[in-house]
Amino acid sequence: MSILKAAISGTPRRNNHAHVVNELGRAIVSGTYKTGENLPKDAELENRFNVSRTVLREAMKTLGAKGLIVARARVGTRVTDQSDWNFFDKDVLTWHMDAGFDQNFFAHLTDIRLSLEPFAAKLAAACILPKDARQLMQLCDDMEQAADNEAFALADLQFHQILLRASGNPFMFSIGNIIEAALANAFTLSGPTASPAAQAKTVDLHRQIATAVTQGDGEAAQAAMQNAIAIGRDRVLNSVTP
Repeated sequence: MSILKAAISGTPRRNNHAHVVNELGRAIVSGTYKTGENLPKDAELENRFNVSRTVLREAMKTLGAKGLIVARARVGTRVTDQSDWNFFDKDVLTWHMDAGFDQNFFAHLTDIRLSLEPFAAKLAAACILPKDARQLMQLCDDMEQAADNEAFALADLQFHQILLRASGNPFMFSIGNIIEAALANAFTLSGPTASPAAQAKTVDLHRQIATAVTQGDGEAAQAAMQNAIAIGRDRVLNSVTP
C-alpha cells in the first residue's frame, strides 16, 4: 500500500512479518526505543507478537536493511542513530507520520522537494511526451472536480510522479516516496478541498506547471513548481501555527 493511501485510509498491515516490522519500526521512530538502546530479547518479542523465531529474524533483517537496528553477538540488537536510517524508505517515512505531525520533519521534506522537483519540471519541459502532457492537463481537471481530499491527493500525487518520470532522470523518480510522504502530511492536516478558494488556487498552480512543461518553457516550469511547493508548505504550516 502506498504512503498516501495508508495515511488516508489508516489500513493496517496484515501478515505476521509485516506486523512485527511495523510495530517495532514505529516504536523505534517514535522514540519508544531510543538510539543506543537494546531491543528486548528474541524470546520476549516472540511471545509478545506470537510469532516463530524465523518470522522474528526476518523482521529484524528488514529493520536492519532500513538502517534502524544493528545486531551484535553477545551484545544484542541495538537501535541505531537517525543518521543511519534510510529516510527514502517508504516505511520509515510512514512511521514518522504515524508518530504525529512534526513541523521540522515536514520542513525537511519540503526542502528536499524544493531542491529537486523544480529542476525535474525544467527537465520534463525539454522532453515530455505528448501523452504525458495530456495526462498532466487531465489530472488538473481531476483535481478541480475532486469532491474530497482523497481524490484530490491521489490526482496530485500522480501529477508529480508523471513529471518526475518525464524528466528522463531515473534518480528523480526514485524520490517519489519523499513527495508522497510530504503530500500525505499536507493532506492529513490541511487538504485544499476544505476550501473552494484553496482548491481553485492549488489547481491553478498545477495548471501553470503543466502549461509551462507542455510549451517547453523550462524556466517557467521550474518557477511554477517552486511556487506551488512553497505555497503548499505555507498552507500546512499556517494550519498548525496557533
